Amino acid sequence: MSRIGKQPVTIPSGVKVKIADGKVQVEGPKGKLEVAYHRAMIVEIGKVVRQGDQSTFTPEAGGAMLQVSRKDDDRTSRSLHGLTRSLVANMIEGVTKGFERRLKIEGVGYVAKLDKKAVVLTVGYANQIKLEPPAGVTAEVPDANTIIVRGADKQQVGQFAAEVRSARPPEPYQGKGIRYDDEVVRRKEGKSFSSGG
Repeated sequence: MSRIGKQPVTIPSGVKVKIADGKVQVEGPKGKLEVAYHRAMIVEIGKVVRQGDQSTFTPEAGGAMLQVSRKDDDRTSRSLHGLTRSLVANMIEGVTKGFERRLKIEGVGYVAKLDKKAVVLTVGYANQIKLEPPAGVTAEVPDANTIIVRGADKQQVGQFAAEVRSARPPEPYQGKGIRYDDEVVRRKEGKSFSSGG
């Protein structure tokens, strides 16, 4: 049994979950998301009943828990079990709290600004780079060296943040470029010329 897959997902109040036609639809204060799951997976809504040390899941409409299980025990099903549960859990977290990635810009003259919704980067090239976030993702530039990407869909937030970073990835000698806020760039020493003797 998948250790992640067997854990039930709590459905917070104010979040609507609908399972139909092989898809899970989640709607909450931050938006609406949908994911199609593999036919080898079973996704059910219900409640967890505890009896002593044991807890059992009983499917019922309007329950406060969501359980992912698998129809068989073959390799594909086992690998998809934890993934499906994680995708659904991320969707529920996305529509309630949302996701965010922060990026920092380092380098003399390297700046970012917002043009309507698009992020405009000046990062040492002859032309400025303009990146438009996808629907459901917003970008903020609180100062010229910080970019905050926010949205309900974890995959879209991460993808757009990666596109912004790839405009000028950090280089290892002076550390110039765009990096994630929590990223540690391994620095290299430049060539040092010593006088022979």
